[in-house]
Amino acid sequence: MKNILLKTSLLSICASSVLLASGWRIPEQNSSSIALSGAFISNSYNASSSYYNPANMSFSKSENSVEFALTYINLSKIKYKDADSSKNGESLSEEFIIPSIFYSSKDYSGFRYGASFTAPGGLSKRWNTPYAKKYAEEFTLKILEFNPVVSYLLNPQLAIAGGIRFIYSEGIVKSDGSEVASPAKREMEGDTFEYGYNLALAYKPTAYSNISLTYRSNIDIKEEGNAKLYLSGTKVYDGGSSVEIPLPAVLTLASSYTYKYTTIELVYDRTYWSVYKELDFEYKSSIPAVLKPAFDNPGVKEWKDTNAYRIGLTYKYSSDLDLMFGFAIDENPVPSEYLGFELPDSDAKLYSFGFNYKKDKNSTIGFGYLYDQKEKRTVSNKDEAGNTYINGTFTDASAHLVSVSYILSF
Repeated sequence: MKNILLKTSLLSICASSVLLASGWRIPEQNSSSIALSGAFISNSYNASSSYYNPANMSFSKSENSVEFALTYINLSKIKYKDADSSKNGESLSEEFIIPSIFYSSKDYSGFRYGASFTAPGGLSKRWNTPYAKKYAEEFTLKILEFNPVVSYLLNPQLAIAGGIRFIYSEGIVKSDGSEVASPAKREMEGDTFEYGYNLALAYKPTAYSNISLTYRSNIDIKEEGNAKLYLSGTKVYDGGSSVEIPLPAVLTLASSYTYKYTTIELVYDRTYWSVYKELDFEYKSSIPAVLKPAFDNPGVKEWKDTNAYRIGLTYKYSSDLDLMFGFAIDENPVPSEYLGFELPDSDAKLYSFGFNYKKDKNSTIGFGYLYDQKEKRTVSNKDEAGNTYINGTFTDASAHLVSVSYILSF
């Protein structure tokens, strides 16, 4: 069953911005990237480079490499305090476990082949306080990506790569205003398959430096499925619905340099959220007029492009142990006038650390921890019906990520 209402609201919320990075992205997919706050592009080699920078596969040792990663994500409760105390509320905390797999091949006459299975975005936000439930009782979105890639070494200093992104996503959307004398209720769930592409370039002016550029394409997701709408406890619509939303393009520029035992990497990435102009649901048949302001009228989004600035430091403590530290500043894409309970996002600062320990010549164990600290955010805005529904402050938003990885070369 595919549903759009679900996904779209979902996608809009999936915030994680960072920890999920801006919007609903989750750029950190293994222990090294988490330990470096996402500054793992130009200095990513072996198996995980198939995802972070596939052009770097060409500069890896000529061997097959596989990495298995498991990441635990904890999203804190978000507190909301309104000018009208009857609207105050608190979201539920959320927990996720995300597996990832990466592969890169040995050299075949200048070509390398790789693939990754990741969860590049998603989130769940649930409110059990009456006023917030009217707008976002539950918004849950899961996104899985399979990304086969190939790289080619043009010369000893320059490599290029590209691949196809196969996306599967599913979600759930619920809202219920019955506890605040609002008769409208919705329940939806659905899934969809989409695809896009990614490109990468890596240039090594010296043996100790790397300049990299990666690009992930925009993917327009057109959801078609089923929606159920209720009015005063009575089901008034059970039928087809559709909506189109973007998974925005991401451009990343990174540079790393190694001096003796220390490697430093600087990363800039830009997420093109400005393609997200509005959220417009369509139905195969008419819905009651009283529900149109909330469920049918186009919702203005006008999101803005966002920037993230990351720095990662890797120190080779010994021949078997690498220590890693990271910091990042991540912007959020949601203008204050369009912010809602489904995505009470804000700018964030990320702090992280971790290590890679070489167990033997063919295997490495990795660990990474990241703390995502969100700024408090005060807004006053209106809903689709033109009524002021948020006039207060969101606080205490944060996220913790813990990841372990096992890398095997053969």
